[in-house]
Amino acid sequence: MPLLSQALIFLDLETTGMSAEQERITEIGLVEVADGECVGRWSQLVNPERNIPPFIEALTGITDEMVQHAPTFGQLAPGLFERLEGKLLIAHNARFDYGFLKSEFGRLGMSYCPRVLCTVKLSRKLFPEHRRHNLDSLIERHDLRCSTRHRALGDAEVLWQFLQKVQAEVAAERMQAALRVQLETPEPPARGPGSIPGARNG
Repeated sequence: MPLLSQALIFLDLETTGMSAEQERITEIGLVEVADGECVGRWSQLVNPERNIPPFIEALTGITDEMVQHAPTFGQLAPGLFERLEGKLLIAHNARFDYGFLKSEFGRLGMSYCPRVLCTVKLSRKLFPEHRRHNLDSLIERHDLRCSTRHRALGDAEVLWQFLQKVQAEVAAERMQAALRVQLETPEPPARGPGSIPGARNG
């Protein structure tokens, strides 16, 4: 089945740190696509029930004051799960975002095990001549637009633009081969404190 004819969720998270087991989500942004058309956008600040470290605050612009009265993940979980269920999850360094979602849902006794597509891996497979595949590099290389960098919805929208561009520019057989490599090998979620700053590649 062609990728863009499937039900897709382009997702980005902002968090208090890198470890899915120890840190928490501060913002969720997603773009919903069906039959190749954007059918919805959604973003929400999340109260992580802990302080946001200064370096994360400086990177994202999300402050403790901004999330103080936001809903917790537990309050958002039922509606979010319904949005995500049955859809292909697409994220940049998807192990990071998937790991956080799986951990947050898991704390609530909910099992989240989607099919996952990583745009870092896809970029590396399709454009091996380039050394860098972080989101800033993709924005520059493919002339993408980002309304708000390091905010969840802005970054999720970049991924939707990226997939549309490569789908139009890359030969269909090559695109399908690159997708098949990922989708036939389940993506394990990142977990534990072993992640290091910068590892997200976003």
